[in-house]
Amino acid sequence: MYFESHAHYDDAKFDENRDILIEETHAFGVDTIINIGADMESSQKSIELSERYPYIYAAVGVHPHDVKDMTDKDIEKLREWSRLEKVVAIGEIGLDYHYDLSPRDSQRYWFERQLALAWEVELPVVIHSREATQETFDIIKASNVRRGVIHAFSGSVDFARRYIDMGFYIGVGGVVTFKNGRKLVEVVQEIPLERILIETDSPYLSPEPVRGTVNNSQNLKYIVEKISDIKQISPQKVAKITSENAKVVFCNKKVVA
Repeated sequence: MYFESHAHYDDAKFDENRDILIEETHAFGVDTIINIGADMESSQKSIELSERYPYIYAAVGVHPHDVKDMTDKDIEKLREWSRLEKVVAIGEIGLDYHYDLSPRDSQRYWFERQLALAWEVELPVVIHSREATQETFDIIKASNVRRGVIHAFSGSVDFARRYIDMGFYIGVGGVVTFKNGRKLVEVVQEIPLERILIETDSPYLSPEPVRGTVNNSQNLKYIVEKISDIKQISPQKVAKITSENAKVVFCNKKVVA
């Protein structure tokens, strides 16, 4: 029923119950999970999870927090991993000017390098952008990449439309259920459902009414229910269309069940 487009089941928060939770989540109705790399170690772990579970696929890449430690050897390793059957995206990559855990020059440089890699290996991208809306957009526009998802979208309706016009999808997660999430609610109202992917960012950003707990993909139901309410269509239709959307994004030269 559900296609989880962004989760981090390699995270240490799942160490005590990872396998049980993943199996329960699949039985609950989460048909497919994209486990997202945030650095080289988590990218490797994402691949390992994808090899263990037929319904988990991997994205590999280095988050802007960690690009300060990137080297050309890491790009070569990402290129090698990208050839694996169950690696379906480069990500999450982008810019984060909120925490600035890596120098901004390094963030821009390695973002551009990873975008170039995604173009070379013909994979979509998973984009992280925080307090860098215009610059993230400009760097992507200057690249050749035109397929992927803007994860945890926090921009305006105008930027959402501009990304859609460029070929991208908008990632909608738990924030859409928050009382202070009206900006994202407006985006969901104004853009086509055919351009939305659902995501939890597990173990982070749990939606209402379970905000503050360790998130997992079973909570996609709350995100779907909120989108259903906003769009005034059935939750089943929201789940079906967003699942179809995710398959379009992540099936570039790969087969996702």
